Amino acid sequence: MCADLWSFALSTYARPGVEAACLRLQEQGADVCLLLCGAWLEWRGVAYKPERVQALQQIAQPWRVQVVEPLRQMRGQWRALAQQDAQLALLREQVKTLELEAERTLLARLEALAQAWPINEVPGQQEWLEGLATEAANLDHDALLQLRAMATNT
Repeated sequence: MCADLWSFALSTYARPGVEAACLRLQEQGADVCLLLCGAWLEWRGVAYKPERVQALQQIAQPWRVQVVEPLRQMRGQWRALAQQDAQLALLREQVKTLELEAERTLLARLEALAQAWPINEVPGQQEWLEGLATEAANLDHDALLQLRAMATNT
């Protein structure tokens, strides 16, 4: 059992099929950090409330847009060139590390907010993932179900 969100996210993401499901959802506009937070909240039995979703989104959206996505875009732009340039490949790995740290910081901020919400309010609560996914990501219900299934076994 992982009490903190970062450990929960790492453990869940390492499970078979979760990375692929998360990347599919990310391609559809979903914020994977928010989804992992949602899975953590479901696992903890935190009651789903629209105002809580809004509070999480208000933390995640600016950080994702201003910090995480620019790092991810840079890393992506360097992918092909880095295969032929060892120095650029090293820099690309450093950007990847920085991107991961930015995601860890976001998860810490989300956790800090959610710590005030009572746990075990609603055991088996299963609305968080759908509530935090984008409209497009909600259409990929299989990916959400896979994430949920793997997260509940964490």
